[in-house]
Amino acid sequence: MLIHLMQHGASLPKELDAHQPLSPLGREQVTKSAKAAKILGLRFELVIASRKTRSQQTAEIIAKHTGYPVRRIEISDSVKAMADPLKAIAFLREYNGLDSIFIAGHLPSLAQIASYLLVGSDKMNLSITNGGLMQIDYSFSEKAGQLNWALSPSQLALIAED
Repeated sequence: MLIHLMQHGASLPKELDAHQPLSPLGREQVTKSAKAAKILGLRFELVIASRKTRSQQTAEIIAKHTGYPVRRIEISDSVKAMADPLKAIAFLREYNGLDSIFIAGHLPSLAQIASYLLVGSDKMNLSITNGGLMQIDYSFSEKAGQLNWALSPSQLALIAED
């Protein structure tokens, strides 16, 4: 299963909007990343977001650009900022058999999920930035994952310009 992880785009500060939606910069980051995802030929059988507005907006932008129906975005507390990464992985296991999943999540849980998928613990120090995208090839039967690639927002923006 290919698991794609993206930290939501940059959001407005709580002082400006308590719901912290994507900022104009965040919307631009995610849109460029979504265009790059389309150019890379990414297609998802499941798109997951947390209940936070910025996560849902990120998932919607990715879904629209990659042909995933926005109305089918799965909202899950398993990918919220302070979620237990093992619960998130258990949630993903329910979809074992799908080829490609996208998660619009938050730190620190997103980095912890990636670490568990790659090394079986949360001891791996991963840098995940707003609007960046990483692809992990994970086998539930082997309980093993491989990092295929991790692209920063600026690298994705370069791909989107082509």
